[in-house]
Amino acid sequence: MKIGEHNFIQQLRLQNEKALLYVIDEYGGLLMSIIRKQLFGVPHRQDECFNDVLLKIWQNISDFDESKNTFKNWAAAVTRYRAIDYLRQYQREAATVDIDDAVIVKEDRILARMIERELSEEVEMMLDSLKPVDRDLFMKLYVEEQSIQQVSRETGMKQEAIYNHLSRSRQKLRRQFRIERGV
Repeated sequence: MKIGEHNFIQQLRLQNEKALLYVIDEYGGLLMSIIRKQLFGVPHRQDECFNDVLLKIWQNISDFDESKNTFKNWAAAVTRYRAIDYLRQYQREAATVDIDDAVIVKEDRILARMIERELSEEVEMMLDSLKPVDRDLFMKLYVEEQSIQQVSRETGMKQEAIYNHLSRSRQKLRRQFRIERGV
């Protein structure tokens, strides 16, 4: 059976390896460009991440819902979040490795700052989807680590209203996160 645009998803669900080869041929360039963008500072992890993304697609194709998203967008979201996971893993490893060479340590610190900035940008993108009031509440409570009482006094909002805003915002962020991850 020839694998093509019309049947590759069905064949992936049937665990046909030829369908995975089709994904590599058709979408590999896109997936690799997402990985390179996210992991530009750690090129030695890019191929490993690409292989891991293919494994995730292979293992989780049953989670893909054609009615909610295109395969291209779903696979791109899987790739993006897997690459972010690789960044976090590298950041943890870089923080725990004791290296005597000052030049390497300096490069690791620069890379760690770049990774932190990239992760901060991801958080900012998610928070940008919230209403300004909700985003402000998130920032005050979770970034500035103010108490509910402080925020209530500062904004003039009742604590119950703040909790309601936060609850709705967290639900929205969870839905957005699940859609972007294709879950």
